[in-house]
Amino acid sequence: MAEKIPDDVKITRTAREPKTDPTLGVKVPMTPRGRPPHRLVTIGDSLFHGFQSGAVYQTDLSVPAIIAYELGALGTFRFPSYGGPGGLPINIELLLRELQDRYGEQLSWWEVPLALFSGRQWMDVLEDYWERGPGSAVPHLSGINHNLAMYGWDLRDALDQTVRGFLNRLEEPNDGFLDQIVQNAGERAALRVYPAQPVDGRDRTVFQLAAELGAQKGDADHGIETLVVFLGANNALGAVTRLRVVWSKDGFKDLTRKKDFTVWRPTHFKAELEAVQDEVRRVGARHVIWCTVPHVTIAPIGRGVGPKIEPGSRYYPFYTRPWISDRSFDRNRDPSITAVEARAVDSAIDQYNDAITDVVRRARGDRLDWYLLDVAGLLDRVAERRYIEDALARPGWWTPYPLPSVLDAVDPPLTSRFLMSDGQGGRAAGGLFSLDGVHPTTVGYGILAQEIIHVMRKAGVPFTRPDGTTPRADPVTVDFARLLRRDTLVARPPQNLASGLGVLAWADETLDVLRRALPF
Repeated sequence: MAEKIPDDVKITRTAREPKTDPTLGVKVPMTPRGRPPHRLVTIGDSLFHGFQSGAVYQTDLSVPAIIAYELGALGTFRFPSYGGPGGLPINIELLLRELQDRYGEQLSWWEVPLALFSGRQWMDVLEDYWERGPGSAVPHLSGINHNLAMYGWDLRDALDQTVRGFLNRLEEPNDGFLDQIVQNAGERAALRVYPAQPVDGRDRTVFQLAAELGAQKGDADHGIETLVVFLGANNALGAVTRLRVVWSKDGFKDLTRKKDFTVWRPTHFKAELEAVQDEVRRVGARHVIWCTVPHVTIAPIGRGVGPKIEPGSRYYPFYTRPWISDRSFDRNRDPSITAVEARAVDSAIDQYNDAITDVVRRARGDRLDWYLLDVAGLLDRVAERRYIEDALARPGWWTPYPLPSVLDAVDPPLTSRFLMSDGQGGRAAGGLFSLDGVHPTTVGYGILAQEIIHVMRKAGVPFTRPDGTTPRADPVTVDFARLLRRDTLVARPPQNLASGLGVLAWADETLDVLRRALPF
């Protein structure tokens, strides 16, 4: 039975209109002095960490790393790295490619037992690498990372998580045959975000680490030139990754008790946000960019079933897994949330974003050079099934997002649908979201990086060529041709996605892939 919608959730009929002016119309006079030694520092969740297709892996292609590359500062930009057989916790793309190499584009019934054994064998190699092999040793960093994002984190995690807590939660690994999962994958990943610390320094949070960087200002007015904060998605994402709406209650500030909740009440979110903005004010950053929270019901991990509930509506009667067709969907058997729940979650996110906007507006009133990037509006503008295919559902402010020319020329067009292959080595649909149905592909991350760069240039941040000295003229654009070359999902996705999503459905049912890959 669905939970009662809390009284502080204000249900809205139309989507919140995004803010297009990063300054919110409030001018802040600036007299910058010197050049801060740390050009870019980021605090966020998986959308900044470099998470894709169920794993944090190629972190040199994360949003912050893409920005640092275009800034001419990638050589000095510190970020965590994850090697081994596909990163942490489980790389769905590499798993599907392993199955494709062994069994082709479709699984025959007689191959299923062998495929199950192969999948478990592959996951056992992953488990051994991180629990007992080279991945179990935490590297010693030369300094504090500039990318301080961590997958799965919400506002409270950023406020409270520390190295001491990670080490205390590490368990003695076991090597079970039927449950090959990297134990404490989140803690192992987080230990690579934080620098190696002496015993008396293990209680620092990411905000305190950022404050240390901000204090290293030399002859400049601040130690950090630009700080970007992107937190809050995981305060609602569980509604679609778990397909359960459980509103936050007492205990939302407790790192253990909060795991039971999938959506934060707006009043609880605002209370957490106030604590976060207090911490950000303590960081010595010349410019701060805050990102709003995307509407999580747009991500293709939750596919709308059937026709929309009424003409002009944003919502489908139910949302379930992308491989469950309209014909086979059974609300009594299949995991799902309802249109009423989806609208309530989106309405709560609108209130989150109003609160984030208020934080930026107040700061600018205090003569702090803070900016707003309305990521929610960006994602709404690429929502294929919600708006692009349904003109009646579009709010008055809506216009389609203009893809950069390099991406606009890609055929078939890049969309927000779940990624599908064509059975001939290429892609048939999707392309903006990776195989976990939540996180962008490499070019999708490039789009977000481009929008942040636009705000940085509005703030007056200078961009240079890779030599670090030659200025770049406006407009400063992301090298999307480079990202396309690196984007294996867009260029050559696993071909066992061609016949519907049967292989992914099988992998989720037999290997519990989504629970392992999306620990939110």
